[in-house]
Amino acid sequence: MKITRKPEWLQKKISPAAHAEMDRLLGDLKLNTVCREAMCPNISECFRCGQATFLILGARCTRACTFCNVTKEQPLPADPGEPARVAEAVTRLGLRHVVVTSPTRDDLPDGGSALYAATVVAIRAVSPATKVELLIPDFDGSRESIEIIVASTPDIVGHNVETVPRLYEIRKGADYRRSLEVLAMLRGQAPGLKTKSGIMLGLGETEEEVLRVLDDLRNVGCTWLSLGQYLAPTRDHFPVQEYISPERFEKYRQEALVRGFSHVESGPYVRSSYHADHYR
Repeated sequence: MKITRKPEWLQKKISPAAHAEMDRLLGDLKLNTVCREAMCPNISECFRCGQATFLILGARCTRACTFCNVTKEQPLPADPGEPARVAEAVTRLGLRHVVVTSPTRDDLPDGGSALYAATVVAIRAVSPATKVELLIPDFDGSRESIEIIVASTPDIVGHNVETVPRLYEIRKGADYRRSLEVLAMLRGQAPGLKTKSGIMLGLGETEEEVLRVLDDLRNVGCTWLSLGQYLAPTRDHFPVQEYISPERFEKYRQEALVRGFSHVESGPYVRSSYHADHYR
């Protein structure tokens, strides 16, 4: 089933005029954001407020997920100067909370974990009070890469399971159990670390499947959760199967809290890093 008409609660407008100042800063520092690369519907709101989710390790992904707009081309080499430029952006924007993510880089021996760690170190050096949140890929399940991430002492580490196991054909190269293992390894290596995951809804999942994912996430110690509406970036991407009502998002939020998540953001426009500084 392919749905083309958006309901009235999904009418947020993108205002390019609100992007000018952020675009200048990003251009000056030669930085990418997932906001732009993934065509996030919240981009105008966040850029207007001087917030952005930095996309390190380039803007090309080695996997071919059919829900994502990040380019699937041959990646360029990692840029060792990127961590310092992200840190400079943090200071220029005066960020109290920063989210750093990346495409999946299966072409790199460590999946890019060392550059993540270098970015945390660079931010700490110039803005020690800033909370640093990393949204990591699965690193192909590498324990060594997870150890590098944990050793850099980020405040929060997120890894999204994205959808229910039955629909994992949209996550090319990913594995549901491996994603759970990544979250388990993070907590196993740093028991006090706040871990976070996210799920897109509207891909054809059932309520029973969603609740089972919530249970799986809690079983690996995941503490924070985001639930948002999947919106296909273009007509060539996996089509939306259903628009989830705000009332159902609230129901899922309550179900997650009952299961022991300490903070849940759940709503049509919620994304992994949207209002990331609100989590407690």
